[in-house]
Amino acid sequence: MGGFYIAPAFMDKLVVHLSKNFMTLPNIKIPLILGIWGGKGQGKSFQCELVFAKMGINPIMMSAGELESGNAGEPAKLIRQRYREAADMIKKGKMCCLFIADAPTNVQLPGMYNKEENPRVPIVVTGNDFSTLYAPLIRDGRMEKFYWAPTRDDRIGVCKGIFQTDNVSDESVVKIVDTFPGQSIDFFGALRARVYDDEVRKWVTSTGIENIGKRLVNSRDGPVTFEQPKMTVEKLLEYGHMLVQEQDNVKRVQLADTYMSQAALGDANQDAMKTGSFYG
Repeated sequence: MGGFYIAPAFMDKLVVHLSKNFMTLPNIKIPLILGIWGGKGQGKSFQCELVFAKMGINPIMMSAGELESGNAGEPAKLIRQRYREAADMIKKGKMCCLFIADAPTNVQLPGMYNKEENPRVPIVVTGNDFSTLYAPLIRDGRMEKFYWAPTRDDRIGVCKGIFQTDNVSDESVVKIVDTFPGQSIDFFGALRARVYDDEVRKWVTSTGIENIGKRLVNSRDGPVTFEQPKMTVEKLLEYGHMLVQEQDNVKRVQLADTYMSQAALGDANQDAMKTGSFYG
């Protein structure tokens, strides 16, 4: 999909869930909801979007922000509305599903609506911790749960997609991934963005701080463009260590120790790391 990597285990779980929700299996109760959970920044939502694109599905998408309403009943009403939109697409002969990215802890999802009015619409939900969700929602038979923790091969595959336009060799990508084994997928995207920070800094210097607004907003000269910066493995490793140092600084002052720990898979893999068998 455009050079981006789709993890085989991830695609298998999502494709099977969507497919069986459009089938009639004998004496089998098929969960309507697939809950994909795991550490922060591991690319769960993006992997879902890649699978949807590969299957030719145009899902009805919702984000956590849409469900953060202070009015009682509003989030549930919005979910029902989007569910019906997806059902309408299925009635028109198009495969569809409801996709909720980063579900908030107080969300309540449907088990099934009136079958005569609405076709069955599979629901895919991503989140970081499903233990805080409404208990009947996550019971077996209603929600199928899938814990996403990318393996070493998955991380290498995703990073090859991140650096695919930058002429970074596969060997260099492997070295970068192995140098930072406990980091989230988002870390490597931030690593690439750091290289462009240098280009922006040079542009600011040449343009002048007082002229930035005039050049960037409603400029007759069009958008600012850059020559593609050269990305060497040495430079990327240097920036990677800088990012790790920034994480350590945050942890040192205990501002967001828990958040950063969860972003890097928390303590889930500490035992494996100590024994030298950690690859994900």
